[in-house]
Amino acid sequence: MPGLIDAHEHITGDPSISDVDKLRISEARRALKGARNARVTLEAGFTTIRNVGADGYPDVALRDAVNDGDVVGPRILASGPAITIDGGSCDNIRMDYQYHYTSPGVADGVEGVQHKVREVIKYGADVVKMCATGGLLSPTDPGGLQYSMAEMQAIVAEAHRLGRRVAAHAHGSEGVRLASEAGVDSVEHGYLMDDAAIAALKKNGTYLVPTAYVGDWLADHENELQLSPQMTQKINAALAQAKINQRHAFQAGVKIAFGTDAAVFPHGLNAREFSEYVQLGMTPLQALQTATINAADLLGLKDKGGTIDAGKWADIIAVDGDPTTDVRTLEQVKFVMKAGVVYKNEFASPGPRP
Repeated sequence: MPGLIDAHEHITGDPSISDVDKLRISEARRALKGARNARVTLEAGFTTIRNVGADGYPDVALRDAVNDGDVVGPRILASGPAITIDGGSCDNIRMDYQYHYTSPGVADGVEGVQHKVREVIKYGADVVKMCATGGLLSPTDPGGLQYSMAEMQAIVAEAHRLGRRVAAHAHGSEGVRLASEAGVDSVEHGYLMDDAAIAALKKNGTYLVPTAYVGDWLADHENELQLSPQMTQKINAALAQAKINQRHAFQAGVKIAFGTDAAVFPHGLNAREFSEYVQLGMTPLQALQTATINAADLLGLKDKGGTIDAGKWADIIAVDGDPTTDVRTLEQVKFVMKAGVVYKNEFASPGPRP
């Protein structure tokens, strides 16, 4: 089948890196961590990823290293830092004042966000990521709106004018609805969206990137993460609604593209997302299409990837089984080819790694 696409990755992060660690670990070191994650992700069958959020642009450096053949990994569409309000969910606000840290993606007001879009593109962003609402893993209310409609419209207009698509982190209903009405290309998560927000996604043709498996992983690893009781309560309350709301979106016919939020959980487990979609009502074939033709369409790559056709990238994977019957077979990819080069082949005798 075609190489898989993960439209919501954080390739230079992993669960062991806290917000404070980001002050101790250089962007160069995080890019090198990303090199390890990139190989693991490629060997899991993901030949293309969209990275949505990396302060300091380590994802851009990693993308260039992969493109130059210095590092083995998937094809990367990089965003650099997520654009966020000062003190927003993407501003790492769990840090105390003593650190005096502000994310390089912080921008406020229409002129501020216009400038920030231009800045991230200047430094190499293939896609623009913005944070419309609070988040699960920050003290902010995940449903709370952060950017105004005018600011979101300015982000989208400037990004589209400069040839970049926009991904919007949004959990709450108002944030999902306004982001869709503002013209973003995809909404990430949507855990707390209501029927009006789902209707807006459907009407506007906005992709939803569910990141469904990450909720199960968080629930299974609460003790390891050493979260406060208040944070745990907030996460569990949101996750209880997430599957209900995402099922409604699936039933409503909202366009779905595969995305995982890998880095919150360990890289290489990306394919566990497929079974979540089946549990939420998709057929196995529909789940596979989210990571192939749908994701390629969202990323603007449908003329190059998402299917096996003459003239497209030779991105091909193989499994020992039938994923249209059991999507869990994709959790054990045996063969990976990217752009005509074989990086994994468990069907052949062992040989040197590229």
